[in-house]
Amino acid sequence: METLRLGLAQINTTVGDISGNTAKVLEWIRRARAEGVDAVIFPELTTVGYPPEDLLFRTEFLRENLRARDEIIAASEGIAVVFGFADCPDDIYNAAAIACDGALRGVYHKRFLPNYGVFDENRYFQAGVAQRVFSIGEFRLGVSICEDIWYPGGPADEQALIGGAHILINISASPYYEGKIGSRDRMVSVRAADNDAVVALVNLVGGQDELVFDGGSIICSENGHVRAVGRQFEEDLVCTDVHLDTILRSRLRDPRRRKEKLAALLRREEIPCTPLPVPLRERPVAVPSAPAPRLGRTEEVYRALVLGVRDYVKKNGFPGVVVALSGGIDSALTAAIAVDALGKDRVAGVTMPSRFNSNETQTDAAAVAANLGIRFIQLPIEPVVSAMLDTLRDVFRGLEPDTTEENLQARIRGTLVMALSNKFGWLVLTTGNKSEMSVGYATLYGDMAGGFAAIKDVYKTMVYELCEWRNAQAGYDLIPRTTISRPPSAELRPNQRDQDSLPPYDVLDRILEAYVEMDESLAEITARGFDQAVVSDVMRRVDSSEYKRRQAPPGVKITPRALGKDRRLPITAPRSR
Repeated sequence: METLRLGLAQINTTVGDISGNTAKVLEWIRRARAEGVDAVIFPELTTVGYPPEDLLFRTEFLRENLRARDEIIAASEGIAVVFGFADCPDDIYNAAAIACDGALRGVYHKRFLPNYGVFDENRYFQAGVAQRVFSIGEFRLGVSICEDIWYPGGPADEQALIGGAHILINISASPYYEGKIGSRDRMVSVRAADNDAVVALVNLVGGQDELVFDGGSIICSENGHVRAVGRQFEEDLVCTDVHLDTILRSRLRDPRRRKEKLAALLRREEIPCTPLPVPLRERPVAVPSAPAPRLGRTEEVYRALVLGVRDYVKKNGFPGVVVALSGGIDSALTAAIAVDALGKDRVAGVTMPSRFNSNETQTDAAAVAANLGIRFIQLPIEPVVSAMLDTLRDVFRGLEPDTTEENLQARIRGTLVMALSNKFGWLVLTTGNKSEMSVGYATLYGDMAGGFAAIKDVYKTMVYELCEWRNAQAGYDLIPRTTISRPPSAELRPNQRDQDSLPPYDVLDRILEAYVEMDESLAEITARGFDQAVVSDVMRRVDSSEYKRRQAPPGVKITPRALGKDRRLPITAPRSR
């Protein structure tokens, strides 16, 4: 029985680091060869990283990418290598190279270019048109790129029905958001069962600006059952042995294929097949195909945040980070994520109390720092606040104190934390969550001052879930119980509570999900059972805060529609309902 060993190399590439990406590919080819792999598959745009954005408009960048392609091809002795690169014969194509024995055996151009959400591929790439399959021994393999496989009747189906492909390979850079892994797994399973073919999808892993790629590569058998999966949020080499006779028997028993193949042949011509000279070997021991369980929802989100922070800091060359510890739950969670991402020696916490900060919150800030083992800096701001108010006394004479004086405290803290950043080179991690950022419950040039917003896309209700999960992992209250149970407060005036200005967070977050993520109208959201006046006020706050969000630092995307590239609204515009 002819057997082919597949290896999916889900690696962490860096956008623009072509030499580093190439070195990593060569290392993982060696690993695959040591595992007896016949065909090793790498993610989308392996050479340049994803998404390369306007780097693709630089001609020298494209040339360097082609030199990297040739270097990888030269390393393909005795093994088939499929990897992504930017092809540019007459235009720019999102391409897959198929190499073997030191030669380029074929190129596939991505046919379905996504142009929604965070994707903007029509700006850069021409869509491909040609189809081709490849053979190793008696096996036929089809190759497609990311979006191509999501379409029923698309390139993968054609390769199986018309080209006779037994194995459908898809190289992907599929960004993470909550629920995405499950939908991707289900899609791969359906595509495999529909085509009586093994489907192998390799996904990129790592953080790139606001995006996190979760890895989680998957191989499904011809019956749609999951055969192997890659680790989530880590690099991995996922190997499995594919047996040709098993696929052939499945196809012989499936009468659907005859009609579907006839219909497909009427739509387009035969697909040419290019042989790859990889000698298949006898395999006394099959690679086990026990799929690892997927992570639970809360752990999945937490690990996405950790990876996003780790790679943003690492790939941008920061020596460490600083977090403003208020004694509140958001800053505590941000600090915990930072320590899990970078280690305690690369994280500093700073507390900047004023006369409005309670002893309890100051104690909790110190407790979080002690529990995490990080450096703890104390910078009381009351003298600075007094000096600032003295400076403004004449111009403010006769005016009642209001949010101006409150925001002054936040802006002083922003100035101090940026001074620490300048002096020590630390990246400032801001601590605002999605609930606050959506309604503008944040101070521009104050608590929004920083370089990366770790929990920018995390609703407040999820903040509580993540803290409880992290404490459970620690086995004790790493984040103090008083921090979790205390009513949220900005502590910028006496007895202040978030609920003085906002609805309860369990109500607010459900309204925001409907408005921000689903674009529902006032009438639609009210019909869900919410008070119309409350919904109208939330919508007004969201609309009027667009200018703030444009000036906010980037942060990790973990929801289907984050505040950024996913949601592009004008600052200046009348607001319709």
